Amino acid sequence: MGIRFFQSLYQTDYGTLMAASCLTVAPVILLFLVAQKFFVQGIATTGGKA
Repeated sequence: MGIRFFQSLYQTDYGTLMAASCLTVAPVILLFLVAQKFFVQGIATTGGKA
């Protein structure tokens, strides 16, 4: 919702819009990179037979 604030009907500041988008996505990517080991481990153990 906050990113929508950077768009207007007649004029859009794309630099500011892209900066806000990067700041919004960055925490999710960092969280994935930190927890990637656990995600891969969970997928690998789920697919095998006991």
